[in-house]
Amino acid sequence: MSEFEFDSIIKNVKVVRPDTDTVEEGDIAVAGGQVAQVAPNLDTSLAPEVIDGRGRLAFPGAVDAHQHWGIYNPLDVDVRNESRAAAQGGVTAGLTYIRTGQYYLNKGGAYADFFPEVLSLSQGRAHIDYAYHIAPMQSSHLDELDALVDKFGVTSFKIFMFYGGYGLHGRSDDQASFLMTPPGERYDIAHFEFVMRALQGVRERHPEIADRLSLSLHCETAEIMSAYTKMVQEKGELDGLAAYSASRPPHSEGLAITIASYLAHATDLPTINLLHLTSAQAMEAAMTMAKTFPHIDFRREVTLAHLLVDIDNGDPVGGKVNPPLRSRSDVEALWEHVLAGDIDWVVSDHACCKEEMKFGEDRDDIFLSKSGFGGAEYLLPGLFSEGRRRGLSEPAIARLVSWNPAQRYGFRDKGTIAPGYDADIALLDPDVTWTVNPEDSESQQEYSPLDGIEINGAVTDVFLRGSRIVEDGKVVGEPRGVYVHRA
Repeated sequence: MSEFEFDSIIKNVKVVRPDTDTVEEGDIAVAGGQVAQVAPNLDTSLAPEVIDGRGRLAFPGAVDAHQHWGIYNPLDVDVRNESRAAAQGGVTAGLTYIRTGQYYLNKGGAYADFFPEVLSLSQGRAHIDYAYHIAPMQSSHLDELDALVDKFGVTSFKIFMFYGGYGLHGRSDDQASFLMTPPGERYDIAHFEFVMRALQGVRERHPEIADRLSLSLHCETAEIMSAYTKMVQEKGELDGLAAYSASRPPHSEGLAITIASYLAHATDLPTINLLHLTSAQAMEAAMTMAKTFPHIDFRREVTLAHLLVDIDNGDPVGGKVNPPLRSRSDVEALWEHVLAGDIDWVVSDHACCKEEMKFGEDRDDIFLSKSGFGGAEYLLPGLFSEGRRRGLSEPAIARLVSWNPAQRYGFRDKGTIAPGYDADIALLDPDVTWTVNPEDSESQQEYSPLDGIEINGAVTDVFLRGSRIVEDGKVVGEPRGVYVHRA
């Protein structure tokens, strides 16, 4: 029997917890990968390892609920490299969206065959814990939802509304080829309805975890985007991020949110997540739908990039993402909703897209470039920096990046620093000011739309289930992340 009561003690920290309004000075004891005790002046002789937190803020490790490992690079490569970047940003658990079709594994077919390959390529390579959201792309996938829940512990699913008539980067003339769906099938509003009905059936068959079974939606309207893209290009009056935002206008989001919300009402599906809302109009629609359908448990998500960058200060092409970066007035509107408590979580939407793939043949043509970029490495410090400047409290930040996504998406052992929860902890020094430089990132991406932004607050050390994975800002050790079965 060990002479020690704990495996380690992190002493002299300011503990940030989502269930309190204050930050408490104290120590954190770790045993068996979980928090064993949080209290001031713990007896350091009770642990073989004592880490001096040097008075820094101890946040619960961030649960980045929106990433895209493997979309532009081989999945096994992204899992290793992009999870290292995530760890730099105080992220200890990541959720990646995955689907059949072009990009990702570039395969169609059944998830019974597809998803085990995803897990095999991921195993042993991640520096953070991880799980996957799955998108049912064809009718046969609806019959696999129960198996995905029961066998693989998948509890969250996704619909890409704009794929109804659009590819990943622009107009798609051949939907079936892009999505690799069976002949005669359409990925459209009717399919979205059937996904909702199928998932509600799964919820009814799994009442004990029904609150963790949810559907996420990328809300943009394909027909609006197609018409406006043609109009913007023909007029030729705009370029860069302004052109891309105009080609996928904010009311396209609002309309899609309205359609999705009514479908959820019509199908009795009450657990809906509205992803990466970017604009005042999107938020107007989201809040209106919440009032209209109070029986639906809507959750609303924004990305860090949409809170920090606008169409005028972002990289003119490197900042291309779906939905687009918006005007400064939209950024300010999003912050108003964050501070009002209308946003449930903040994410990175991390999708590593290297320069040679991102910019294509004409580096200045935003309509030819690929969509998406990384950013998980800036999640906690970026939100802390701008949030504190605007009056967002540390516990509120912990709710936005840790507790709320952990609870919604079934990470039952994560999201707070309290006995019985995983010892996922990010130490942040609030007195360090630094400037974003992509060369400092562990991501394979060579650029960042956040390049040059000054951030007040730096993640110095990160612990995953009690083991240090970041030390003095550098990722250390071999991959320790495991797949989390959430059902």
